[in-house]
Amino acid sequence: MSLTTPSLQFGSRLRAAVVHLLLSLAVAALAALLVFAVWYPMPYRQISGGRDLFLLVVAVDVAIGPLITLAVFDRRKPRAELVRDMAVVAALQLAALAYGLHTVAQARPAVVALEVDRLRVVRAIDLAAADFSAAPPALAQLSWWGPRLLATRTPDASEKLDAIDHGLAGEDVGMRPKFWLPPEQTGPAMARAAKPFGPLLKRQPARAAEVQAAIAATGRPADQVGYLPLLARQSDWSALVDRLSGEVLGYVPVDGF
Repeated sequence: MSLTTPSLQFGSRLRAAVVHLLLSLAVAALAALLVFAVWYPMPYRQISGGRDLFLLVVAVDVAIGPLITLAVFDRRKPRAELVRDMAVVAALQLAALAYGLHTVAQARPAVVALEVDRLRVVRAIDLAAADFSAAPPALAQLSWWGPRLLATRTPDASEKLDAIDHGLAGEDVGMRPKFWLPPEQTGPAMARAAKPFGPLLKRQPARAAEVQAAIAATGRPADQVGYLPLLARQSDWSALVDRLSGEVLGYVPVDGF
């Protein structure tokens, strides 16, 4: 039987597409490690939309490369032409993945800002036009290693009207570096702002067991653990906070309001 029969040609194309699929999955796994372990640690992959966005990007990218390979791979082509075709496919796929990761990076939670009595998750894209020259020196650049927890100050009398105008436009103080406090003030501010769980459990008695389990998982005395509402793009959770140190101890999927 000739090696050029349609069945054998399709078989070689299918094998090439499967190999391409396996390589694509390996690259996607490395990208997932970056996205979910660094940019979108729990719970931000859920509350900031990172999981859905990444899965959409990867699903399209992983599928399209092997499908193109299935269409263009042909051992009857001269070797140089086949190598060129596959290199073009790989380059296009990597470019698409890079663009997708850029989009995911822009949407990543870059800052978790304490605004008086709540934590606001701020995306990198929300800070694209921010004036970082007004930020404390240690916060003058966004981190690429996960969201940075920081506290904000209350606008003074001369800034209140401006802050209200920006707030009505959707730009809260957590999105404005001029209101960020130096990192050494974050812990004390968090400790002062943390609320006791008692009133929250009275408002949401059905979630009491879940909240109490989360408190127990911190290993701290129950009366030492408070909470702060955590406002995000897709859903609102609560952060568990040590009321002595201001350390964030964990999260619970309960609306803190």
